[in-house]
Amino acid sequence: MGRFGFSYVGAAFLLALFVPNLLWSRYARPAGYDPSGEHRALRIAERAGQVLTVAAAVCFAGTNLRPWTPWSWWLVAAVAAMVAYEAGWIRYFAGPHTSEAFYRSLLGVPVPLATLPVAAFLLLGVYGRLPPLIGAVALLGIGHIGIHLQHRRASHSSGTGPDR
Repeated sequence: MGRFGFSYVGAAFLLALFVPNLLWSRYARPAGYDPSGEHRALRIAERAGQVLTVAAAVCFAGTNLRPWTPWSWWLVAAVAAMVAYEAGWIRYFAGPHTSEAFYRSLLGVPVPLATLPVAAFLLLGVYGRLPPLIGAVALLGIGHIGIHLQHRRASHSSGTGPDR
């Protein structure tokens, strides 16, 4: 299950997740963004997954750095997913703040601003051998990716962005 203790790696991942989201919510939402039509079950899964992921990411020390083994490649993959996520935000912030730009694929990854952080935390959970984090991220992924796909479909059907 993992041992309790503060995870500075988990905290760093959360910081990398929260900073661009705070900037987005304050300064860079796409014109016409409206969360009111989100599917209720997806929103509940997303919120529960968010709370559980944050708690598991910082409360289990198993994700902290340890001596290199082949298992460390899971952490490398998690960091790579988080770096790609940050690259997606840089692309979004540098370009037009539109639904098309927000949901556009990155390196073949659909809705990368939802998919990549979920992948990063999932891989971090595997690295830390933490079923609670893996389960929390699975719940988060169902809700968060589902909501992003719903928004992308809505923007495509309204003509404000392509279905990519």
